[in-house]
Amino acid sequence: MKVNCDKEGIRTASQIITKGGIAVFPTDTVYGIGCDPYNKTSVEKIYEIKSRDITKSLPVLTHSKETAKKIAQFNTITEKIADKFWPGPLTMILKVTDDKIKESLNLKDKIAIRVPNQKCTLELLQKCNFLVGTSANVSGNSSHTNPKDCLQSLEGYDVFVDGGIISGKGESTIIEIENSKIKIIREGSLNKEEILQV
Repeated sequence: MKVNCDKEGIRTASQIITKGGIAVFPTDTVYGIGCDPYNKTSVEKIYEIKSRDITKSLPVLTHSKETAKKIAQFNTITEKIADKFWPGPLTMILKVTDDKIKESLNLKDKIAIRVPNQKCTLELLQKCNFLVGTSANVSGNSSHTNPKDCLQSLEGYDVFVDGGIISGKGESTIIEIENSKIKIIREGSLNKEEILQV
């Protein structure tokens, strides 16, 4: 099913996700694929659709730092970084504090989390609180900014939220704080210099 990025489309998509469905949606960087991160069966389906190695954990999207705090631990540095770069193309690896999400996503003690700067997805997240949010492509293939390409290259999902062509600068930058130092895990849209200025 394909829906538009409007009130009706977001309502339909959120209902499908709540029932365990898989959604493809626009973010501020690329098209993402996700589900309810508390639903283990749906999480397993994402791995299947993407042909993703089960040892690679899945990131989670949410709509605010306050909501992120329900499942992850922040400190002074990560609070500052979140305040500056969220919503935006920055993923932070933090200590996971929610045992249920830890179990369903098969995490050890850390979770990758971000607040995307995309109106449509933020509205969807307001309804769902949390979504698995990984790029909507088969692992190893390039990610998509054009909904047409995404629709042609991926199958097995339940709803496609069409947000048009995304004019992002590529995937999010992933960071982790170790001993009060910022460690870049993957450099994406944000460069190290921008982050170090915090």
